[in-house]
Amino acid sequence: MWIDWIVVILLSIGAFFMLVAAIGVVRLPDLYQRLHASTKASTLGVAFILLAVALDAREVGVVTRCVVAIVFFILTAPVGSHLIARAAIRAGEPLDKKTLSNEWPLPTPADKKETPSPEKK
Repeated sequence: MWIDWIVVILLSIGAFFMLVAAIGVVRLPDLYQRLHASTKASTLGVAFILLAVALDAREVGVVTRCVVAIVFFILTAPVGSHLIARAAIRAGEPLDKKTLSNEWPLPTPADKKETPSPEKK
């Protein structure tokens, strides 16, 4: 009986983090802040929801899959987010005007190298 209450609490926490991620994606001003909100909050949300599933199932196979999925999300979400942010920086995606610090300078037109087109013979 008490495990059911823990499952409800974990599901509620997971749903809260997923809601925060969705609100962050809608409300934040630029791609980088949206990416930050969606990655961190949704990873926590998925982790709590999978913990609730593992606790509710009480089967070794399900618990193992949930733990592996949590580890997978924790390892891959930041890497994917970082790659998307780097691609956005290289593409010249602007920062919000209120951003105070930028450790990755945005490329200038002189920095962008055009690849020469192959000559037809």
